[in-house]
Amino acid sequence: MHLLENIKEAFRSIHSNLLRTVLTALIVSIGIMSLVGILTAIDAMKASLNSTFASLGANSFEIKAKGYSNRVRRGGVQDKTYPALTYLQARQYKNQIGEEGKVGVSAQIAGAVEVKANGIKTNPNMRVVAGDENYLMIQNYNLSGGRTFSPAELDNGANVVIVGAELKEKLFPSQSPLEKYVYMLGRRFLVIGELEKSGSSMGGSGADRMLLIPLETGNQLPRQRALTYDVKTATLDPVQLTYLTGEATRVMRAVRHDQLGQEDSFELERSDSLAGKLDSLSGNLKMGGFLVGFITLLGASIALMNIMMVSVTERTREIGIRKALGATSVQIRQQFLIEAIVICLMGGTLGILLGVGMGNGVSLLVGSGGFVVPWLWMLIGLVICVTVGLASGYYPASKAAGLDPIESLRFE
Repeated sequence: MHLLENIKEAFRSIHSNLLRTVLTALIVSIGIMSLVGILTAIDAMKASLNSTFASLGANSFEIKAKGYSNRVRRGGVQDKTYPALTYLQARQYKNQIGEEGKVGVSAQIAGAVEVKANGIKTNPNMRVVAGDENYLMIQNYNLSGGRTFSPAELDNGANVVIVGAELKEKLFPSQSPLEKYVYMLGRRFLVIGELEKSGSSMGGSGADRMLLIPLETGNQLPRQRALTYDVKTATLDPVQLTYLTGEATRVMRAVRHDQLGQEDSFELERSDSLAGKLDSLSGNLKMGGFLVGFITLLGASIALMNIMMVSVTERTREIGIRKALGATSVQIRQQFLIEAIVICLMGGTLGILLGVGMGNGVSLLVGSGGFVVPWLWMLIGLVICVTVGLASGYYPASKAAGLDPIESLRFE
């Protein structure tokens, strides 16, 4: 019996024991599905989060005041808390950085605002942000209509606003919001721009629930406490990012009047450092997912070996007849190994398809968009199927190959 004949015989044996073959393949498919599904879900969520980090500006960093008011050292002594960045400090920093980087200054005005227009009002879940001329570019928000703030509107604090997609759908479902008025925070604002729909990356609503007003307008609004300003710096050249962070540290130390030898009263958080942390976290998740999938596959391989042992026992007389007709031990071993591998490949193919669907389904449920086809994990899954088939089928195949033909012919 040559190799092709052994393959044909394996398929004939599978067809004659179809129910057992289907159940065995399902055991393998569950193992492969758990492995490929977990790894696909991790890759899909990572791809979505990487896209979100890119939308936040991969070549940028944010400056925040150091403050650990919730951390207490031994002896009940609190760590030093530095004052927040003031508007004057943010403006001085922006002016001194100059053309070396694009600086965006913004402030969160309110996070639970109700907006009214045309006798309709939104839920109190809109957030109002005050930003300068660079805010949209640094945050990578795009306009679907209208315009940005003019220099005069930024300088004079005009009552104009750029709205998100969710507000437009709620208050202006069948018309454009441009050149219409909305009412919020006790004032009337003219809508001059509309943001593109951003979706629900990382469980949030992105810019969909945001209303952007000029920074000077935000400073003029009545408030109970001082505003906290966010300062974000971006560069179009990734090579200059390290240099720019050093220059930003020097400028901000001078602006904040940090004394020589004193630690920085602020901290810089680079967007690419968040991506690095994500890579490290996803690597650990993949290790955990691979371990879970491996344990499931181990159970599947034991079940396959048991079923192959039963198959050898049932076909002992058949093996004796084949040997009596001239089949060698190598050919008998090859026949059972091929049968085990074919069963694993059938179950593995089904498991890969189910795993890809399950992984992307889980990713979609947690709010990560996009469909990922993990070619690497699919290839690894097929290799694992062949390996499981060889490992699970070798002992039963060797037992079949070692049977005595005379004793086998006597078997009932």
